[in-house]
Amino acid sequence: MTAESSTSQRQIPWGAMAGVIATVTVFAVAQGLTYPLLSFILERQGTTAGLIGLSAAMTPLGFIVSSPVIPGLTRRVGAARLAILCSLLAAATLVAIALVQDIWAWMPLRFLLGFFANPLYVISETWLLAITPASRRGRIMGLYSAIVSGGFAIGPLSLGLVGTEGWPPFMVGVVAFLVCGLIVLAVVPRMPRMPHDGEATSIGGFFALAPLLLFAVFTAAAFEQTLISLFAVYGAALGSAEGRIASLITCFIAGNALLQILLGRMAEQLGSTRTMLFCALACLAGCLLLPQAFGWWLIWPLVFVWGGVSFGIYTMALIQLGERFTGQTLIAGNAGFALAWGIGGIVGSPATGFTMQLIGHQGLPLLLGLLSCVLAVLLMTEQRRG
Repeated sequence: MTAESSTSQRQIPWGAMAGVIATVTVFAVAQGLTYPLLSFILERQGTTAGLIGLSAAMTPLGFIVSSPVIPGLTRRVGAARLAILCSLLAAATLVAIALVQDIWAWMPLRFLLGFFANPLYVISETWLLAITPASRRGRIMGLYSAIVSGGFAIGPLSLGLVGTEGWPPFMVGVVAFLVCGLIVLAVVPRMPRMPHDGEATSIGGFFALAPLLLFAVFTAAAFEQTLISLFAVYGAALGSAEGRIASLITCFIAGNALLQILLGRMAEQLGSTRTMLFCALACLAGCLLLPQAFGWWLIWPLVFVWGGVSFGIYTMALIQLGERFTGQTLIAGNAGFALAWGIGGIVGSPATGFTMQLIGHQGLPLLLGLLSCVLAVLLMTEQRRG
């Protein structure tokens, strides 16, 4: 289905866009806070690293399981009602996690947290794609990605203000989820109805329509999660100090957020497919340069650009989703993106960790470079066919 954006023919709904972006940003703050907070608590309880990792995997698992049912729930319940209900249920789940300080009880609760949070994310993103004018889609989706990345970074930083003990950190997350619901309630009158044109499409049906887009999202998720979780292991193997490694990870996240608007503008000039190919090739170049640059000052601009282009793959996939699809297919596509991101987040780090065990620390750039190379080859093949 080819999308011809009607929004380009009318005044840009800046208020509705701001509301939707604010909703996802607040959601990102809550999610960004939850992961380190619960890990700190489990570490204080003497929990093994394996169990902490398994517990953390429950939230993306909730994303994966909930994704296939979101299109149907949106049709039956209504987008606004479902988003508000999920914000309330996510807040209640976080309260239950605070009350029950037990890792085995946290397993199903963290799964439910991901299950309830995912529809809020999918609905907001679908709304934004539906109302964004085609002529400005690159810049607006780049801005959206940048702000959401900033929201994920603010979550852990907020722990420095409220600490990791008692109710205060949990209340930050609870209030954030409730604010999401309030923002949705406020922007609903300015929003068009959730698109219902076209035949109902499942995630499986969308996979048949756009497998390359879903692989791109998988690649972006695997790249980001692997770098954040295993770059410390890579740096330690090369004798780098913990402070330097932490600063490099921060530089990676900064590039992740700050370069999205530039890449969005680039997509408007060159096209989203060419820009995604540029991002994939830049990721591959970063993997090839990492072993030589790690001990030099060049590592700083390298990881900064790496952060931008790796997440830029996801931004370009979002732009293409809005360019190519509307209606029920757009909803299914956003749910499919959430599923692909969850799978990439769960699979990427363990696969890279196993590779590093087999061949040493250079397994990290090797596996990520292989992923980037496969994506680049697939994109070039698609361009030739087009």
